[in-house]
Order: sequence, then C-alpha cells, then structure tokens
Amino acid sequence: MERKAHYDSILDRSKRIMWQDDCYVDLQSTSRSTSLQPETDDQSWIQKHQDQLQRFITPHFLEEIITHMKMTDALSSSEETKIKESGPLKDQINMLTAIVKGKESQCSDVLQGFIESSDCQVAQLIINYDAMVKEHKEVLLRRYEQYRDRDSVSCPKLAISSRTLLMVDGLSDLQQKEHDLMQVGVTRGGKRNHLRQLGLVKLFEPMTRVSLPPRVSLTVGVAGIGKTTWVRHFIRQWSQGTICTDVNFVLPFTFSELNSLEKLSAERLVKMAFPHLRDLSLVLSSPCRTLLILDGLDEFRSTLNFSDAVPCDDPKKEVSIDDLVTNIIRGNLLPDVVVWVTSRPRVASLIPGGLVDRVTEIPGFSHKDIQIFLHHHFSEKDFATKIWEHLESHKFLMVMCYIPCICWIVADTLLYILQSGSQESLPRTCTELYAQFCCMKAEAGEPRGREPVKMEQLHGSNRKLLGSLGRLAFYGLLKHKYTFSEQDLRSYGVDPLLATQSSLGAGVLIREESPIHTTYRFTHLTLQEFLAATFYSVSSRRAIFDLFSENTMSWPTIGFQKHFRSAFQHSQQAEDGHLDVFVRFLTGLLCPIALKPLSGLLALGKDDGSQKAWAAGFLQGLLVSGGAVVSLRTVNLAYCLQELQHTELLRSVEEDLRLGSLAGKLTRPHCVVLGYLLHVSPECSEQTNLTASLNYTTVKCLLPQLLYCSHLRLENNQFKDDVMELLGSLLSAKDCHIQKVSLAENAISNKGAKALSRALLVNRTLTSLNLRNNNIGSKGAKFLAEALKMNQVLTSINFQNNAIEEDGAQGLAEVLQCNRKLVSLNLRKNMIGAGGAKRIADALKTNRTLTKLILCSNQLGDKGTVALAEALTLNHTLLSLQLQSNSISNRGMTALTKALRLNRGLVSLNLRENSIGVEGAKNMAHALHENSALQDLDLTANLLHDEGVQAIAGAIKFNQGITSLHLQWNFIKSTATKALAQALISNTTIQLLDLQENAIGNEGVVFLAEALKTNSSLRTLCLQGVSAGTSGAIALAKALMTNETLQTLDLRGNSVGMEGAKALANALKSNRSLKSLNLQENSLGMDGAIFIATALKGNHQLTYINLQGNGVGESGAKVISDAIRASAPGCVVDI
Repeated sequence: MERKAHYDSILDRSKRIMWQDDCYVDLQSTSRSTSLQPETDDQSWIQKHQDQLQRFITPHFLEEIITHMKMTDALSSSEETKIKESGPLKDQINMLTAIVKGKESQCSDVLQGFIESSDCQVAQLIINYDAMVKEHKEVLLRRYEQYRDRDSVSCPKLAISSRTLLMVDGLSDLQQKEHDLMQVGVTRGGKRNHLRQLGLVKLFEPMTRVSLPPRVSLTVGVAGIGKTTWVRHFIRQWSQGTICTDVNFVLPFTFSELNSLEKLSAERLVKMAFPHLRDLSLVLSSPCRTLLILDGLDEFRSTLNFSDAVPCDDPKKEVSIDDLVTNIIRGNLLPDVVVWVTSRPRVASLIPGGLVDRVTEIPGFSHKDIQIFLHHHFSEKDFATKIWEHLESHKFLMVMCYIPCICWIVADTLLYILQSGSQESLPRTCTELYAQFCCMKAEAGEPRGREPVKMEQLHGSNRKLLGSLGRLAFYGLLKHKYTFSEQDLRSYGVDPLLATQSSLGAGVLIREESPIHTTYRFTHLTLQEFLAATFYSVSSRRAIFDLFSENTMSWPTIGFQKHFRSAFQHSQQAEDGHLDVFVRFLTGLLCPIALKPLSGLLALGKDDGSQKAWAAGFLQGLLVSGGAVVSLRTVNLAYCLQELQHTELLRSVEEDLRLGSLAGKLTRPHCVVLGYLLHVSPECSEQTNLTASLNYTTVKCLLPQLLYCSHLRLENNQFKDDVMELLGSLLSAKDCHIQKVSLAENAISNKGAKALSRALLVNRTLTSLNLRNNNIGSKGAKFLAEALKMNQVLTSINFQNNAIEEDGAQGLAEVLQCNRKLVSLNLRKNMIGAGGAKRIADALKTNRTLTKLILCSNQLGDKGTVALAEALTLNHTLLSLQLQSNSISNRGMTALTKALRLNRGLVSLNLRENSIGVEGAKNMAHALHENSALQDLDLTANLLHDEGVQAIAGAIKFNQGITSLHLQWNFIKSTATKALAQALISNTTIQLLDLQENAIGNEGVVFLAEALKTNSSLRTLCLQGVSAGTSGAIALAKALMTNETLQTLDLRGNSVGMEGAKALANALKSNRSLKSLNLQENSLGMDGAIFIATALKGNHQLTYINLQGNGVGESGAKVISDAIRASAPGCVVDI
C-alpha cells in the first residue's frame, strides 16, 4: 500500500504538465507547489459553504456578487446570462458555483473575497453559520438531555415519535371556559373533531404547495397531557438534526422563566438565555429561519392585553415583559421569527384567533394506550390486569388516565397498594387515590417490612411539610399560580432544600432550572388542588377568619361548616371552574375511608360521621336550588356527592336511565345527576335514551349537558316547534358531539324543521337524523333540503310518515343531485306519488353516493316504478331499494327486471305487498339468469302462484348471487315447492328461504327435507303455517340427522304433534348445527314437549327454543323449562 501511495504521488497530475502523450516533466519546485495550493483550498471553501450559499443568498445579494465578479472580469456577460436564465434562485446559485469551480483559482478568490469582506447579514451568515449552529445545538442538547429520563415513556408504541397532534379549528367553548378535568370528564377523554392529524415533523410546514407556513402556531392541551414533554422532545430532535432541518435556530423559553423578568428588550432576553450567540442580529434576521418557543402560557402571571399593549418594533428597545410577548405574537417585534406557543386551553383563548395561523391539540391516552402503558410497566404478577379491571369498574378513574401524568399517578398508586397485599382497599374515588399517593410518597423513604413504629415517628417530619405545601398550594390556586420561586416556597414555610430532598417533597414537587430562573411546581395540577383541600380542611376547623382572604381582614368565620359553605360559594361563583376539583377533594376528605391513609399526616381530630351526613344534606340542598339551566358548576355538585360516597340518588337515576323509566321523574336534582352520568358513564352517553321522558322545561334544563352525547333518543316526547329551537341551538354549538338524533313520534311541524335546517348548515358532527312520524310536510322537507345541499356530514335521514308529498320529494331530489355524503334516505309513507318518484329517479341518474333508498307505501304505481327502473340502468351505486306496498303490477315489474339485466350494483330489492303476477315472476326469472349482483329478493304477498315460483326456481338453479329469497303469502303449493327443492340441490349460495303461509303441505315439506340432505348453504328455513303435519316433521328430522349447516328452523303454526316432536327430538341428539327451533302452536302436548326437553341433554348448540301454545299448562311449562335450563343452561326457552 505504501509503495502504491508513493507511485500515485509521483503521477499526481496536479504537480505535472503534459509534455507529450506519454511524457511528463516533473514540476516539483516549491514555488509552483505553493502557487497552486490555494486553488484546492478555494475550491474546498466553496464546497464547504455550498449549503449556506444555497440557504442564505438572496436575489439582491446574488445580483451584487454577479456585478462585482463582472467588474473584476471573473465572469463574462454570457456567463451572467447563463446564470440568470437557469431558473429559480437555487438553480442560479448552483450555476454560479458550478462556473466558479470550473475556472482558475482567481475566480474563486474573487467570490470568497467579496463574501468575506462584506458586512451584510447574508455574508456573515454564510461565513459563521456552521460554527454558530454547532455550538447552539450542543448547548441545547446539554440543557435538555437532563430531562430525557423524566420525559421518556420507555414504551415505543407510546413515544412521542409515534404519536401525532390534532390540527383543530380553534378552541371550543368548553376549552375556553372550563377546568381541565371537567373538559376531560365531559368528553370522556375522546378526541375532538379535528381537521387532520399532524406529526411533529410537519408542525411548521405549509399544508399545501400554494399555502404559506404558519408564523404563529398554538399547541393546546390540558395540564399533564405532555406539552412541555413535546417541546423538549422537539428540541432534542432538532439539536440532533433529525427534525425540521430547514429551521436554522431554535430559541426555547418557558413562561415560568419570564415571570422573573419585568422590563427588557427582545435582544437582551435572547442574550440572557443564550449568551453563546454572539451576533443576535444574524439569528433574528430575515435570511435565518428562527423558531421561538414560548412554553406554558398558562403559567404566565402577567395578563396579555392585545388591545392596549404599547406597540414596539425595535428589538433593542426595553418594554415590559407582557408587552414584549404581545408584540412578538402580534408580529410587531421579530416579524421574521416563527413562534410556537403552548398552553392549557382556557388561557390560550386570550390570544386573538386572527393572530394564530395554526392550532393543534395534544391528544391523551386512549383506552388501548392505557392498556399498553399498564402492560409495559407492570407486567409482573398480573398487576396490569388487576389495575385495568379496577379502572374499568370505576369509570372516572379510567377517564382521568386519559392524561398521561395522571395515568402515572393512578398506576403507581394502585401498584403500591397491590404490592402491599391489600387489594380490598383500592381507591374508588379521586380523594382516596390522592390520599394513598401522598401516603406512598411519605413512606417511600421507609424500608418495607420493618418493625412497626409509632405513627408520630413515621410522619412527624412530613406533617409540617404537608401543611406548608398545602398552604402554598391553596393560595397559589386562588391566584391561578402554578409555578413558584424559592422565595415563594420560603414565604409559606417550605424549605426548598428539604422539600426536594425528603421523599414526600420530592414526590409532589418538581424543581426546574434554567439560565434565567429556578422554578418549582407540583407534579400535577390535581395534586396541587388535593393538597390545597387538605390545608383548607385542617385549617377550617380552627380558623376564625375567611381563609379565602389571605392578607385582608374579613368578618369572623367560625366553624367548619361555615368555611365549607364559603368554599362552595366561591366555587359556584368562579366562572372558569378553577375551584371545581378543589371542592371535590374537600368533600371527599369528609369520608373516613379517604382520610385513613392520611391519619398520621393530617391533624384532623376525631369525626363521628356527622360532618359527612351534614355535607350530604348541604349538597343535596344545592342541587334543588339554582337557575333554570343545569350548568357544569351545578354538575360538579354530583361529582362531590360521588367523592363523599353518597350515591343513592346517583344509582337511582342511572337505573331509571338504563330501564328507560325516567318519565315524570326528572326534577332538577335528577337533571343534575343525569348530566353527571352523561360525563362519567360511556354507556349512558353513547346511547342516551330519553324516550317519553322530556318536555320543554327539562330539555332547556339539560341542554348544555346533552351536547356531549353520542346517540340521543328523544322519541315520543310530544315535542313541538319550540323544543326544536332549543335543539337547533344545541346542534349549532361548536362543542356539539352528537352523532345520531332520533326525534321520531313527536309533533314537529315545518317551523321545527326550519329550526333544525339552520342547525344543519353549521353542524359538523351529526351523521344520522330520524324524523319518523312527525308532520313536517312538504314545506319542512324543503327547508331541510336546502340545508342538506350545504351539509357535508349527515349520511342518513329518515322522513317516514311526514306527508312531504311530491313537492318535498322534489326538494330532496335536488339534494341528491349535489350532496355527496348522504347514503341512506327513508321516504316511507309520504304520498310522493309517481311524480315524486320520477324526480328522485332523475336525480339517481347522476347521484353516486346514495346506497339505500326506501320508498315503501308511496303510491308510486307502475309509472313511478318505470322511472326508477330507468335510473337503475345508469346508477350502479344504489345497493338497496325498498318498494313495498306501491301497487306495482306486471308492467312495473317488467321495467325493473329489464333494468336488473344491466344493473350491477343493487344487492337488495323489496317488492312486498304489490300486485306482481306470474308474468312478472317469469320476467324476474329471466333477469336472474343474467344478474349475479342481487342477493336479497323479497316478493312476499304478491300473486306469483306455482307457475311464477317454478320459473324463479328454475333461475335459482343457476343463479349464484341470491342469498335470501322471501316468497311467503304467494299461493304456493307442493308443485312449486318441488321445483324450489330441486333448485336447492344444485344452488350453493342461498342461505335463507321463507315460504311462510303457503299451503305446501306435508308433500312440499318432504321435498324440502330431501333437498336438505345434500344442500350445504341454507342457514334459515321458515315454514310457519304451511299445513305441515307429522309426516313432514319426520322427514325434516331425518334431514337434520345429516344436514350440518341449517341453523334456524321455524315451524310455527303447523301440526307436528307428539310423534313429529319425538322424531325431531331424536334428530337433535345428533345434530350439531341447529341453533334456533320454533315449534310454537304445534299440538305437541306434554309428552311431545318432554321429548324435546330430554333431547337437549345431548345437544349443546341450540340457543333458542319456542314451545309456546302446545297445551302443556303452567305446571308443565315450569317442569319442562327447568329441565331444559338444567340440560342446556345457555338455551333461551319460551314456553
């Protein structure tokens, strides 16, 4: 290798000139070597700064470079033209560097010299960028690497890198007005309606090729959701060069740091935090893309006043810290800097929406995420499973686990209890949970399994600390103060060193350092609220003045009950609900079970339970009083009752709601509790059944709480148009979560429909609306039709029996021509006539979204049917068409069957109760020879007779599409049945055959039984009232011994008799496929019923059997029923 290197150096062309083709003269002189050396250096300088040249050169600076290089003859006019005509700016820069690299060294010298001698910002960035960024990234990595363990979830599936933000359309009313935990409780941790999901890597990118990237981005999330964790993760990823590489500098600040500052300039602020950035004019200049992060707006103690803030556009001018932040967000200061603000939702609403270009929300843990978290961290001894089971049985604890920080608290506390072997003491309320958590942290420094010690010894040092921390927490809560300085801690008697070194202090307080300031915060907001409640609970037993007046004199307030009343008075008056959780904890601390873990930490004295009983009465009194509307402040009282474990009223309302028996019971306390249940019970909110329970007053009372239901059933309430005005406002609300509403069986007219139509213009959640059996008329249908032309959410609407007539059908036909979301339309019993059908048919020719259309009982006749048939030749997206009871004769049937020969989309066709005869049946048979898309054909109650059914049976032999065939009430006898049986032998797709109420007799049943011996597709056979007797039943029994696929056999209303029952019983002993058998009214007698009951001892597949109306008497019915249940416990018996 050394010899080869030496040989290569001898032949180094940079040190030689070509003399002849194969002769070289060595020019190894020092002077020549020296003169040529700079060329290599110059070229490497260009190569080294290629990225910076591309990134920072502006059109103006490029023009200056070209002009200077032309003046020095480094560039020719043709080369200038070549550069300018090469395309966009980046291509021009590439062309310039390519030309320079291909020239002599002096050309490179000119470019390098011009840039290095220029004092403009672009030139300085090109020269100094690499070194500045490298140092800055190293500083950020050192600063934020210390938080990696705290921020890490350690579970790859839950890591931030695998999660996304939700891009949302502003903040909801709930987010702007309510406490974080109330937001989570009301929505049950569900995701908000969002525009799209956004990975962190795309947070500052434009959404489309033609849109601009956001200047101000706002990310919101409730306390403990992980806002700061996301920010730190972003900073680490950017510092390592794995994310947002187009961002040149990231300057992170927290509002808790800014709280320590009063007046300064933008440049001084950056210099204080990042002293290593020597030339701030470069970092904050327009050629640089700098990201300024302002984390935790909710912790900012100054009030942002965007209307009265003093304007400032000079980064060197000193202004107050709140004016500084306001001007940065407004874009007066540092207009070229990208700004990322994070905040809890309520405080984020202080920023005017017009100043924010993008709003994102951090989603919490889903139920699946919680399970993953538990199984990842607590895999030993089935702890994860036990914790999950406990959460499932205590829904509100599950909802709280939506917040990752609380999920840690819940899981760690439950694990601690399980490891101590006291599973029966697992917490059932939030107060119990946090009491156990504090106990766990207090005992963290105590070795497990040691000799018992006195409680005073164990908790002595912690009692004073807990009291001081509680005082700090309480008065901080009153001032909306969530971060504290060392001075704050000392002023409330908390030694910062002791607080962070003791097990209890370290468990509830977090210390955070920055170059600007050191701050302390509680582990989570709810922990601050719990400690505040412990302080208030203890202090109120001996305080003589109002505890809410820390530094001011107040009238004497003596006695716990007066202080307790005062706390609730302040809570009810707080518009933002920031004391809601505090009073929940305060109430919960009256429960002896919750207090037990804190017995050594709190000096509460003895309680005989009288205070708890008094508090329960006090809270129930508050439930009765109040305004006409149940607000979230009032619903919080029900949360307090739950914490107090006074749940009689809660359980009563929940049971009534489950049974649908709330009618006449909805007093104001019941409405409040119902609002609470809609928060905490997924079962209640996912399908809220308020059928026949409400009136105008109760709807108005409950209105704010109905916003968060998923499926709202308001049937048979005699609602009139005034209630529709209320419901219209409900559906128009930005916070509305309702997806389905049923208003069937009310008294809604066109005025009510108009109110609903206004709501549909703005609603973004409702997908299903049921207006069955109202009286909206054609006018109401037109109002709704106008809304549906604009609405792009609703997918299903039911207008059954609303007298919309032809005019209403015309309006809905116009909807079908432009709406691209509606998939199901029910117009049953609306007298639309042939004219209305024709309008809808014309719309179907172009509509490509509707899949289900119900036009039953509409007097369509053959004319309307012919129009629909014509549409089916063009429309292949409609899947289900129901035309029951429309006076359709052979003429209409002929048109439909012609369409079916061409149509390849329709899978279900309902033609029940029409006047279709033999000719129509034959035409259908011809269509079935060609059509293989149709699966469900219902020809019940027509005039097919044997001849028509024989034709259909002939088609069924070869058709491989039909799976369900309904032929009841068609005057069929054994001849046609024989043809159907023969078809079943060869057909492999039909799964349901319904021949009810046809006089096929024993002979027809025997034919079908023979077919069942070989058929392997039929699952359901309906033979109710077919005049079958014992011989038919015996034939079916023999078939069941070999058939392995039939699951449902309906023989109601025949004459099977005892012998038939005996045969069927023997068959059941060996058959393993039949799951449902109906022998109602078959003259079985006691003996026949006993045969069937005895047979079930050997049959384990039957899940339903009906033996009603067989003359066994009440005592016999009980004996047989008990015998069946003993033999087959999983079988439902009707007898």
